[in-house]
Amino acid sequence: MEEFLKELPSRAKDKHKENKKFFKALRKKPPRDLDSQMRELHEEEFSRTNCLECANCCKTTGPLFTNKDIERLAKHFKLKPQQFIEQYLQIDEDKDYILQELPCPFLGLNNYCLIYELRPKACREYPHTDRKNFHKISNLNIKNTAICPAAFNIVEEMKKRMMQGKK
Repeated sequence: MEEFLKELPSRAKDKHKENKKFFKALRKKPPRDLDSQMRELHEEEFSRTNCLECANCCKTTGPLFTNKDIERLAKHFKLKPQQFIEQYLQIDEDKDYILQELPCPFLGLNNYCLIYELRPKACREYPHTDRKNFHKISNLNIKNTAICPAAFNIVEEMKKRMMQGKK
């Protein structure tokens, strides 16, 4: 896994043009059953992939925190929402709340999430490969192929299946 993670940004960069072209075509004419295909690919990949062996997302990129996330976590830590924000978050250029520092301060030993049951919505949905209208979040999916080995594998498998379907 470590070797794959080291190579992942380079591999994703090599596939960037191909992925942009793929997602552009997918946006124009998505298969009728795209969402179910993506759920199937997602489930297949995560039956083989153990996030605890990786946690690259928690180490290298932070989630966006919604107001609900902030309220829920502040309550858990017995803080006022503003105190939670001051202690853990900052505002990015898009005016979204993100972590002040990486790796995630809630990433514990052995890559366990210390707030797993309360984690932000963005963490629960990551890497977004089983989301409805998968084709509409192409930039996010392309970005995630450089961070998440599972996302990389899912996109590669989807491209293979789409090409086989055209033959």
